[in-house]
Amino acid sequence: MIREKLFKYFSLLAAICAIVFLLSIIVSIFREGLPIFGKVGFLRFLFGKSWHPTQEPAEFGILALIVGSIVVTIGALLIAIPLGVGSAIYLSELAKPQTREILKPFIELLAGIPSVIYGLFGMAFLAPFIMRLFNLNAGLNAFTASIVLGLMVVPIISSISEDAISAVPKSLREAAYALGANKWETIRKVVLPAAKSGIFASIVLGFGRAIGET
Repeated sequence: MIREKLFKYFSLLAAICAIVFLLSIIVSIFREGLPIFGKVGFLRFLFGKSWHPTQEPAEFGILALIVGSIVVTIGALLIAIPLGVGSAIYLSELAKPQTREILKPFIELLAGIPSVIYGLFGMAFLAPFIMRLFNLNAGLNAFTASIVLGLMVVPIISSISEDAISAVPKSLREAAYALGANKWETIRKVVLPAAKSGIFASIVLGFGRAIGET
């Protein structure tokens, strides 16, 4: 009983400390950044199209930054969702056990690669390739960034979606087969609807990772 109470209070203390640290960071950021609104105004800061803090007069407009982040994130999800969910379906429903044992750890390993490695790959290899392929003046653009972020997000969506699909009870699959459904019909009409909450959670986490990296 005493150990349970100690664990309860320790967990409560840890949660309170986490909240306090987070609020401290938020307050510190607002305190340091608040004076800028006195110079340029909130609306001009939010809807300004230029960000040149070092020139005279300085310009502080973040609209282009916000739009760029949204565009790149949407592009990354358009790439990552089909690849991530598709690979999850393959691993959980179609792949042989030996293949799954090889690919599953490999995908989870990709999820742990630091984002700077993906960025280096994009700048050193992907950007020059995109520039030559489409005859562009520069390869560092939203399309290249979307591809890099998409590759970064695929392991997250794939790993979590695969866990969600694998957690669907086997009895549901057997019931679908008993009613005459084939493999694809079972996956599309039974397995995926049953695992949709986990798949949606993986997409949300992937979205958070993508927009956080922009």
